[in-house]
Amino acid sequence: MHNAKFLWLALLAGTVSCGVRPTEEIVLPSDVVVVSPEATAPPLEEGVLYKKDSPYSTVIVTEDDDGLRTLWFEEGGARQSVVKVGDPDHLALPYAQVMPVGLALVDRPQRVLIVGLGGGTVPGFLHHHFPKMHIDVVDIDPDVVHVAKEYFGFQEDDTMRAFVDDGRRFIEKCRSRYDIIFLDAFGADSIPYTLTTREFLQATRDALTPRGIVVANIWSRRTNVLHDSMLLTYLDVFDQLYMVEVRGAGNEILLAVPREGKIDRAALARRAGEISTQHEFRFDMGERVKYGFRKISKEGLDGVVLPDKTGP
Repeated sequence: MHNAKFLWLALLAGTVSCGVRPTEEIVLPSDVVVVSPEATAPPLEEGVLYKKDSPYSTVIVTEDDDGLRTLWFEEGGARQSVVKVGDPDHLALPYAQVMPVGLALVDRPQRVLIVGLGGGTVPGFLHHHFPKMHIDVVDIDPDVVHVAKEYFGFQEDDTMRAFVDDGRRFIEKCRSRYDIIFLDAFGADSIPYTLTTREFLQATRDALTPRGIVVANIWSRRTNVLHDSMLLTYLDVFDQLYMVEVRGAGNEILLAVPREGKIDRAALARRAGEISTQHEFRFDMGERVKYGFRKISKEGLDGVVLPDKTGP
């Protein structure tokens, strides 16, 4: 598998390790994470507004001279959210301008679930432009929900609610069905392994309406040792898988579709552009589609389908 040696080095100080055989499935403990050490920033220089060790990370909020507030889960780690308080259209991180492309695949989505709140950038943007859309947001860390409200301007109301819960457990027990499920949950610089497995993705598929889709934010192969295995796992659960590469960042946005049919690049770009214009986005989603959209197949992928932990 690509970068296997890199995984050993990245997790050397951690609590888990894994051996990989090309023809076998990976069986990893549930707390294994998909590391992305290159997606980090220098030590903090901005003024620290908040810093607390939570059960899951060190939650840090900083503010720079321009008034931009950033959420971190460790000092010098990856930026989780960058928010200009009071301006939900300010999407400083490039991936946040690509996640909404999923809107172009579902006509007038009514119910949306977002796994991973962070500073509330994506839910705040969607709520601003689609105030009648029902948005549920779930985050495992109560301290993250606290700082989103206290420092980043995230507000609940009749159509947007935040839940403190494990994202996987929330999906597995939910009775509601969603038109779009956005998967955007990260630790300090990684996706929890339990949110990458076949069993989790099957539960996510089951939580969709008949017309629904899943939109997932992952790190690219360059910084994600399980990248190809993650794609193969999505392909194992969903009928179709597409990707939009994010320009100028290490993110890739997956569009997982639980039904047959062809998504045409030009048609998707046109529809994404129309939505951007109709709702007065500050950016053109159609241009994001034109830049990085492609269909994913098993060909050329070096990995295995990721299972839940088995055995003792």
